[in-house]
Amino acid sequence: MARDTRSIVKLSRREGYALHPKAHKALAKRTTAPGQAANSRMRNKPSQYALQLREKQKVKRLYGLLEKQFSNLMTEANRTKGQSGAMLLQYLEQRLDNSVYRAGFAPSRRAARQLVSHGHFMLNGRRVDIPSIRLRVGDQISLREHSKGSEYFKKLDDVSPAPSTTPAWLTVDRKKFAIKVTNLPLRDDAEPEINEQLIVEYYSR
Repeated sequence: MARDTRSIVKLSRREGYALHPKAHKALAKRTTAPGQAANSRMRNKPSQYALQLREKQKVKRLYGLLEKQFSNLMTEANRTKGQSGAMLLQYLEQRLDNSVYRAGFAPSRRAARQLVSHGHFMLNGRRVDIPSIRLRVGDQISLREHSKGSEYFKKLDDVSPAPSTTPAWLTVDRKKFAIKVTNLPLRDDAEPEINEQLIVEYYSR
């Protein structure tokens, strides 16, 4: 399964946005993008195209998608009734790996993707290993019995503490390692720092 294996800290510096929890400290120390050429370009006022490109790259990397995957999702969002940007974010939030992360069973989306890829979770009673599966209302995610004995899930509170808030569209039973999709995610359920209109404009060129 194709994925971006580059340093998430370097990518975070490039976007000026913490794409992973461990990138917060790095950004606090070094706010500039990696590389002299990149920093010299940043001194100039970015063009509208540059702003659109960077926003697209930021969101694509935040959710861990490759270019073709992200482009296909934007195409689908454009064909769906409703605001294209809001639909794009809804589709991203509905991904299985994102839901595992949002529920607090992984400290990052990258970690959640790995857990799903290794087949630790079941969807509606069936084992799944595809992080990009789009969840629907009524879907139930549970941890495989075999996985409950792993050191990771035995020490879940240490490696991935329960989040302060859980998205309203998910119901989480942490003791039973269970998640239920009760609603579709809304725009407010996605990251507030995202400017989805810039992404729509980028693909509308």
